[in-house]
Amino acid sequence: MADSVLIEGLVVETVVGVYDWEREVTQALVVDLEMAWDNRTPGASDDVADALDYASVSECVACCLDELKPKLLEHGAEVLAGVLQREFGIDWLRLTIRKPGAVPAARSVGVCIERGVR
Repeated sequence: MADSVLIEGLVVETVVGVYDWEREVTQALVVDLEMAWDNRTPGASDDVADALDYASVSECVACCLDELKPKLLEHGAEVLAGVLQREFGIDWLRLTIRKPGAVPAARSVGVCIERGVR
């Protein structure tokens, strides 16, 4: 299956980082998701109940990262990918988490992982 659902540029405020000062403030993370999903049924029915609810997925991403407060983006990505796959029945996903401003000379730094079988 080549169908997917996308969420791009989702901004999540959370505690993230390894330095002491980072554990005392919230910072913005930017999340991009591509999730394998068979879009034929919702495409034919035009019924949101048949679709992957990207509002619910977005809320899950925000809640997960806010509760997790990861030190490393790698840890945040691994935990989040597992939660999304379990909660929404997603067989495959590509997840990118960026941390804008972490390196002054770069727009952002981040990690990208793929989990599952497409």
